Amino acid sequence: MDALSLFGLFSVTAMLVAYALEDRSHWFILAFAGACALGSVYGFLQGAWPFGLVEAIWAGVALRRWNVRRR
Repeated sequence: MDALSLFGLFSVTAMLVAYALEDRSHWFILAFAGACALGSVYGFLQGAWPFGLVEAIWAGVALRRWNVRRR
């Protein structure tokens, strides 16, 4: 497995874990947003720009959810 694939695996695993733990704290929502941003970077690096774009949108949605929930 090359470095790019490991980065992608880490990103998607972080997304899964953060999503599963979102109800415990608003910080996990922020972690999910960060993991989505990493997933977006991964998508663009591997040449799958639609995946990268959708993950960037998810990161924005998660950031908004974090901002609303922390108040």
